Amino acid sequence: MNARVFETPRPVPGRLVPALAGSAVVALALPVFVAAGWPLRGWLLAATLWLAGQLFALLLTRLPLGTGNLAAAGMRGIGTSFRALLIGIPLVAVTAADERLGMAAAGVYVLAFTVELAVSLVEYFGQEARA
Repeated sequence: MNARVFETPRPVPGRLVPALAGSAVVALALPVFVAAGWPLRGWLLAATLWLAGQLFALLLTRLPLGTGNLAAAGMRGIGTSFRALLIGIPLVAVTAADERLGMAAAGVYVLAFTVELAVSLVEYFGQEARA
């Protein structure tokens, strides 16, 4: 792989396709949970946290980016970090109270997030580099 691929800026990819890919993972996990006899409350927790995270990310995308608006760009960066806390704290709390439930929810969420991230990276590096 050419190392320069990481040095060349590209346009920010859209959020729709990655979010839909992650959401598909969450939706497809439901029949797996039913068939395997895993706790449906774990799937429901993961789906709820996924939806909350997506809505929060949508709110963050409303903030303008660019060098002309550093305050909004800073808020977007801090908000993205806060999104991890928004999801992580309830997952840890539930896992501490009921390990089976929390691990089921965490598994679904982590898989959905991984798929969303992978699709985002493919979209980003699949675009033509800016000059």
